[in-house]
Amino acid sequence: MTRLSDSLHWQPALGSFGIVETVVDIDQAIRVILRTPKGSDPHRPEFGSNLHLYQDYPVDQAVPHVVRETVEAIRQWEPRCELVKVTPTIEESRITLRVQWKLGDGIERETEVRL
Repeated sequence: MTRLSDSLHWQPALGSFGIVETVVDIDQAIRVILRTPKGSDPHRPEFGSNLHLYQDYPVDQAVPHVVRETVEAIRQWEPRCELVKVTPTIEESRITLRVQWKLGDGIERETEVRL
């Protein structure tokens, strides 16, 4: 059985048994926020992002919308971190987002999300 430490921030680990805490918790939360289409959670219909609306756009037209939606969703749903920068990388027809963020300790961290 997994024991929780004294951390206030934790959630079940996705794709495995166990939990994630502190920095890994926030990393996972960012992924969940960006991969959850708004309206898909019946108890929180505003939760998530509108990234899914731009999946059929040409990549060059989708990028500014994707960056805007990413910034808005993280600022709304993950108040524990300060968003520093969102950098899209385009590989063929696939967009990968590199989300840079930091906590109160000032150390910048990065979460990579493939769309």
